[in-house]
This record gives sequence, C-alpha cells and structure tokens, in this order.
Amino acid sequence: MDDKSHVVLPRIGRVRTHEMTTALLERVQSDRVRILSATVSREGGRWFVSFTCEVERDAGRPERPRDVVGVDAGLKHLAVLSTGEKVPNPQPLRKALRKIARLNRELVRRKRRSRHWEDTRRRLNRAHARVARIRLDAMHKLTHRLATTFGTVVVEDLNVAGMGRNRRLSRAIYDAGLAELRRQLQYKCEWYGSRLVQASRMYPSSKTCSRCGAIKEILPLWERVYQCDVCGTVMDRDENAARNLAALAAAVAGSGPETKNARREDVRPDLTGRSSMKREAGTRQLGKTGAPVPQGTGT
Repeated sequence: MDDKSHVVLPRIGRVRTHEMTTALLERVQSDRVRILSATVSREGGRWFVSFTCEVERDAGRPERPRDVVGVDAGLKHLAVLSTGEKVPNPQPLRKALRKIARLNRELVRRKRRSRHWEDTRRRLNRAHARVARIRLDAMHKLTHRLATTFGTVVVEDLNVAGMGRNRRLSRAIYDAGLAELRRQLQYKCEWYGSRLVQASRMYPSSKTCSRCGAIKEILPLWERVYQCDVCGTVMDRDENAARNLAALAAAVAGSGPETKNARREDVRPDLTGRSSMKREAGTRQLGKTGAPVPQGTGT
C-alpha cells in the first residue's frame, strides 16, 4: 500500500486514510509545517482526523489582482456575481427532507436501544452528515475560486440570525449557509493575497439602481426583477445588487485614505468590519441625515 495514503498518529499507530494526505506529507517533509496535535472524531458513521498545524505559507497572488467582484448571496442561487454568473444552490437539506422524515418516523416506531433502533439511528446520522458535506463542498469550491481569481471580493454583512426569524424562510436560509460563505472568504482571501470588503448591513444594494444610482423606497422580496423608475433599467434583482457591491468597493478605494476610529476599525461610507458593527445596548445606527435607521439586512 502507498505510504502517502497513511498517517501515523500517537498511541494509535499507522492508519489508512480515505483521502490522500500527499499535500500534508510534502509540507511536513519540507519543514514548512509543524503538526501540533491530531483529533480523531466520528461523524455520520465515518472516522475523521483533524490536524492542528503551524504552516509557513508563501505570499499568494490572485489571477486577476486588479479585478473587483461583487457577491450577492441568496437562496435560489448560492451566489450571484457582478460578472453575471449565477452559482446554483445545491439545497441539500430540501432534497433530503423526505428521506430524513421517513427515517425519523421509523426511528420512533423502533424499540429504543434495540438493534433495529441503532441501525435506523446510524442511517439517519449518515443522511444528516451527507447534507452537511454537500453544502460544505459547494461552499469551499466557490470561495476558493473567488479568492484565487479576483483581487477584491465584496460581500454583504448579512444579519443571518435576524433573517432566520422568518418562519417561512428560516429553513432555506440555514440550508444555504450564508454565514459560512463570509467566514471562509475571510481566511482564504488572506491565504491567496486578495482583499475582502464587507458592505454595511444598511447599504441598500438591492434597492439601488446599478446604472443611475436611484434608490427605491420599497422593494418587496417577491419582486425578483429590478425595474428602475428613473432610467428604466430592467435587470435581475440579485445581479443588480452584486454590481452595486462591486461599484461600492471601487468608489471607496478611490476616495482617499481611510479613517480609523477609537477601536482602529475602518470608518468609511457603507463599509464595515466584523467588530465595528457592535454597538451598546439601546443604541441605534444613524443614517447619513442623522435619523435612526431601522434594523435590517440592507436588501
């Protein structure tokens, strides 16, 4: 058997892995990685080993360092890019709901802790694990491509917890993994030398016309085509939002040096970092006119 498909763990010995460990082995042999610990876990009937490593990485450089892409995450599509590309959403939970419901009913009918009960429970765990792996696989492929291709990636700082309170859409929102998209982009952009920009939650990316800049007062969620009342632009709602995000990064980049607040966070129009959004209890964010702005997702 190939030595590259094996890994040696302390107190366990030689273990054959399902996935090739060639990349990790080469880094260890070149003294660019130091393994600090290994954790063995079981999920969905499979055993996993997770390594905690110190890695020496070369400075990355994206393929198109001058290009900016806006990413509008959604439910129907995993993401719509400002380039016009629409990345399909695998929706693994929705497709597996019938099987999961059947296994849950079967589990209830079984005698607890019996052999048949344990077998049904294992099949149910495997079904849930498969849903998670499909979602994670699609997210990793998208974020890797964005971070290695574009010099600047712009996303929205969505209030996923608040959006999840919508009882009609909560299942679809969590099935899409909107928060995971931003989390992966944060560290992958650092790895590959690109820049991640987060638009403020209050930035009206969906309500703003990407051609003339006019802002609609009301844009219901069911209206999937954006029609500008000023210039007559007709465009897909998500693509319009993605173009506004890309234009926002370009406008701020050319507006001069940034300003730091007391917490050393960027203070720039309609852009925010993770920590700069935190406010004291009982306070509200103010708009450009000084009036309180209601909480929302900006879309």
